[in-house]
Amino acid sequence: MSMQMPNKRNRLLPWYIGLAIILAADIYIGYLFHATSCPATGLPEFMVLIVMPAVYLALMYVTLRNQP
Repeated sequence: MSMQMPNKRNRLLPWYIGLAIILAADIYIGYLFHATSCPATGLPEFMVLIVMPAVYLALMYVTLRNQP
């Protein structure tokens, strides 16, 4: 009987999946901002499309990076 080594998986795989989902959502929301002539000025659009996803991805990266 031989003991099999457990498969080593990439700890950041969930981060990559989250990044893909956030990029898809950002593209869709950006399209809606543009296509519907959204009355929001530049700051709210910047916060929704850049700041919030960046903070979320940074926190998710730190959390997943510190896993054992």
